Formats: sequence, C-alpha cells, structure tokens
Amino acid sequence: MRRSVPIGRALALLLLFRCATLNAEQPRGDLNWPQFRGPAASGVVESGALPTSWSVGESRAVRWKTPVPGLGHSSPIIWSDRLYVTTAVAEQANPELKVGLYGSGDSAADASEQRWFLYCLDKESGKVAWQRLGHQAVPKVARHTKATHCNSTPATDGRFIITFFGSEGLFCFDMDGRLIWRKDLGRLEGGPLEADNMEWGFASSPVIHKGRAFVQCDVHDQSFVAAFELADGREVWRTPRQEVPTWSTPTVYQNGDGVGLAVNGYKQIGGYDLMTGKELWRLGGGGDVPVPTPVSGHGLIYITNAHGASAPLYAVRPTARGDVTPGKDASANDYVAWSTPRNGAYMQTPLVYGKELYSCSDRGVLKCYDAVTGELRYTERLGSGSAGFTASPVAGDGKVYFTSEEGQVFVIHAGRRFQVLAENDMGEICMASPAISEGVIFYRTKGHVVAVGDRDRVDGM
Repeated sequence: MRRSVPIGRALALLLLFRCATLNAEQPRGDLNWPQFRGPAASGVVESGALPTSWSVGESRAVRWKTPVPGLGHSSPIIWSDRLYVTTAVAEQANPELKVGLYGSGDSAADASEQRWFLYCLDKESGKVAWQRLGHQAVPKVARHTKATHCNSTPATDGRFIITFFGSEGLFCFDMDGRLIWRKDLGRLEGGPLEADNMEWGFASSPVIHKGRAFVQCDVHDQSFVAAFELADGREVWRTPRQEVPTWSTPTVYQNGDGVGLAVNGYKQIGGYDLMTGKELWRLGGGGDVPVPTPVSGHGLIYITNAHGASAPLYAVRPTARGDVTPGKDASANDYVAWSTPRNGAYMQTPLVYGKELYSCSDRGVLKCYDAVTGELRYTERLGSGSAGFTASPVAGDGKVYFTSEEGQVFVIHAGRRFQVLAENDMGEICMASPAISEGVIFYRTKGHVVAVGDRDRVDGM
C-alpha cells in the first residue's frame, strides 16, 4: 500500500530542496573576490581562520606558488574555484622595475612590444587552467619606473571578466577566456600635474554593478567617467570631468534608496548617479596625485589622498549633494561628518574594519582612527621606515595585513591598540593588493601568485 507524505512535510522538503539549489547557484560571501579590494572595495572577507605566520622560502603555510611571466601590478580576482590575473609580457628581457622611496618621476626605458594576457588559475592547486592573449602592440603611453603596463585589476560578475589595459583598451571576456568585445577609449595619458610631458601610465580599475562596467579615466586631456553594458560593450553614459590625472578606482556605494559612484580626485572628488552619470556632489582641495580608492562603512564614504601641499582624509555622508567642501578652518559640515587636513595616505587605500579606520602612508606610518568620530587612536610605524608601501591592506579573522614593496607582510591585531602579531617575508617584490577566499590569502608578487593558508585547515569550515 502506497504511503502518502503529509502536506506539511512535503512543503518542508520542497523548501529544503529549493534552499539547497539557491545555495548552489549563489556562492557563499567568503568565496568570491570579484574586483580590486574585493567585495564593495572593502578589503575585508570573514572566512574563518586566516594565517598569521608563514614562510615562502620554507613553504610553511604556503599552499602553492605559481609563476606568472611578465610584469603586472594588477591584483588577483577570484570567482568560485578560479583565480584570474593579468600581466604584460615585454619583448625586451628584464624590463626596468624600480621600487622604494625615491622622488624621481622618470618614465621607464621600456618601449618594446608588449603582450597583454589574462591568466586563469585553479584556486585549489594553483595550476594554470588557461591563458588568453588579449592584445599585442608597442604601448601607446610610457610607464613610471615603479609601474607596469598592466596596473589595472580585472573585475567579474561570474558571467563576464572586464580587463582594462589603459590606452590599449577595455576588454571583455567570458569566464572561459573568449573575447566578447573590446573598446578603444583613446590615449589615456597620465603624469604629474606640474609636468604634462611625463608619462606614468594608467592604473584605475573597472568595477561592475548589475550588468554594467564603470570606469574612471582621469588623464591630461578630456577626463571622464563612463558606464558600459557588459553584454555588448555599448556605452550607456559618459560624463566629462575637469580633472588632472589620477590613478584611483571608483567605488559603488549605497545612497539611500539609490546607488552612487564615488571617485577620488584633486579638483573633483565626488559622487555620480550610477544610472545617468549625473554629478551628485563634489569637494575640492586634495593631494594633486590621487591614488587611493574610496571605501564605505558606518554610513560614511572615506576618501583620502596625499601629494603636494595637501593630504586630507574625509568622511562624507552618502546623502551629500552639491559642493560639500568644508569652509575655511572647518573640518565638518552637514555632509562631511569629519575630516583631517594632513593625515591622508598617498598610495594605499584605507581600510574600515570593525570600529576602526586604518590609513597607512607610503612610508609605512600607520594611523588608526575611530571610523565614526575621526578620533585618532594611534600612530605607529611599520618596519624601519626605509621601505615603501604601495599595496593596500586587507583584513579578516581579527587581523589586518600590510605589505611593503619589498614583500614584507606585517600582520596587525585589529583594534584600538597597536600590536604586531607577525612579520612574514614573501621573498619577492610585492606591489599588488592581495585577495582573500576561504581562509587563504592570495599574493601577487613580481613573478608569482602565492596562496598562503594553513594546509590542515578544511576549506569552508
């Protein structure tokens, strides 16, 4: 005799099956690192235990180390079980790369033909799944001696991968590396404000939101922000900017019931309507070589830069409208919750973790603030002061990770008191910001991608 299943139990089983299906279609939040600085440009993923101490030379707490040819300061991105990274391979042997603390603004002697690649690695093993040649040419613009011809980090939504090779164009691939479309955005020439004959290259990365890619192109001539349809590359909108060259990546932020695009700048720090490109707010008066990316947290947008006469750090409310520049001798107004005029960072994007905001200078001077009030918690130096810091910090598991250009990683206990938990040597120059996924930190060094994580840890547990 056939037994019937009670209706309530049947509904419960159906709901359980549906939930399992949804979970299969939507990976956990600790799985993906889809763009520069990860989810929402935060630099933070909570994925359980993260490593504190490791040795690349001794292969201790190192899961794998995979060589990647060429030069690139672009960060790795991660979607599910795959890691993606870009690189530029020069025709000339041993192209110049000069790191450290120096003031020269010279361009590198690197005018040979380049091949720009997108690499896909298996996240678990580090094996190269495939590599795709995106472009091959003599670069249209020279680079700084500390930069590469491949500085911009890719972005993905799990269907498409956007790579930005500066003046060589914006490229869209599918997840198997097939080129879908390419857009030529013209000659994107960047260099210092006071010397428009110097060429330093391009570094702003694309970001993705709801089927569109957004780019910030601040250059010597005809700066703009723009939006493109991912599916076919159609330009949705383009908004001119009266701006000097910058190297900052834009950030998508929540704006009440809507969504905005926050951008750094010298003349035109501000926010744009994500759907139309209309300017929502602006403030002026910053460092004249803006690099850090805006970040959000605690209902505020944090923006900093430092070069020339000014080095501000601002905490702006997402409801900002119009010109929100604080008046003379003022540090706050209706739209600027707090600011400090001389404590900004030149290269590193700040990080909001817990109740604190961490901002580190290119000389390794770390300042920790109360993220809501702007109260300075501490000022400490990482290392001896002789090394430069370019890679932006990441955090998780109660720890914050700062990486010097020489590859020294300082692991800091998160909180209002300064405590160094460990110092780890990557054994190679490290200019790119790392990625985090499932308890593993993925570093892109000069010649490798390195996965750092305890081998006895069970992923996802």
